[in-house]
Amino acid sequence: MNDVLLLITDGFADWEASYVTAELNKPGTGFRIRTIAVDLEPKVSMGGLRVIPEYSLTDYKPDAKPAMLILPGGTSWLEERNVPVRELVASCARDSVPVAAICDATTFLARYGFLDHERHTGNSLAYLKEGAPEYRGEAQYVDAQSVSAGNWITANGTAAVEFAAHILEKLGVLEGEGLQEWYAIFKKGYAPQSV
Repeated sequence: MNDVLLLITDGFADWEASYVTAELNKPGTGFRIRTIAVDLEPKVSMGGLRVIPEYSLTDYKPDAKPAMLILPGGTSWLEERNVPVRELVASCARDSVPVAAICDATTFLARYGFLDHERHTGNSLAYLKEGAPEYRGEAQYVDAQSVSAGNWITANGTAAVEFAAHILEKLGVLEGEGLQEWYAIFKKGYAPQSV
């Protein structure tokens, strides 16, 4: 079973990773979601869900490298207490572990230079530049809902379905027509065919 790490913060946007975590935890995918945070204190999501992390950054000692790190957005990404997350991201980058970030988590990545040389998106270019004055990746910015490039997946805060689709494709859980059908159902809803 391959672990996919879901980094949770206080005020994390619970819906932004919900499509993909539900799919990855299905039997037969070969993946399981493991929650990680800066410490083991319960984290309360924007929706009021209280989640107790399985690992802290200091006690996480994997038997094998994770399959992916997912960073949902939220209200506290730019707070000082989350700075240690950059070491986990840097470790994933060094070990070629894919990193997927959405909404304000992309601003966090931009702040620490992770997106300077990779195609990416975020809430908007202006938003990234305002939230991360150190950011130098303007030439790599793509005005899109979600971008998958190399080992980086980024999305804006309105793109939870596109974000999930890129992750599922990257991990090989859904591909081709199956992925297109999954995306259509969650993006457009189910409508029975007329007879």
